[in-house]
Amino acid sequence: MNHYADFLPKNKRDFDSVYNLKKMDRTELLPLLPGLMEWIQDMNGPIANEVAELLLTFPNDIVPLIKEVLATHDDVWKYWCLEILIKGLPEVVRLDLKSELIRLVERPTAGEKLEELDETAMEILRTIE
Repeated sequence: MNHYADFLPKNKRDFDSVYNLKKMDRTELLPLLPGLMEWIQDMNGPIANEVAELLLTFPNDIVPLIKEVLATHDDVWKYWCLEILIKGLPEVVRLDLKSELIRLVERPTAGEKLEELDETAMEILRTIE
């Protein structure tokens, strides 16, 4: 059993945990990134922006995690990944997500269309093409 969960926020107001995470060494934080991604599912939570800022300090490391989210059926989580994470990534890193963005533009599901993910993806693609 790993102890990584002990470091993750316990609730949407757990600013102390986020503060402590920001003080941790980069190598200690890497295994925590998947757990931190879950806090991006609802950006209305008080700590969500703080967690997003922390995730964006690992641009290359979060690309595979973003790809995993974009492969799910959670269209709201996808929306937040596009709006908060992908838009916050350096252009060179956004290029690594180009095929996923193209898929959202060309073949959005009904739910993705409802959340306007196709439009957001197109907006992001324009910044990297």
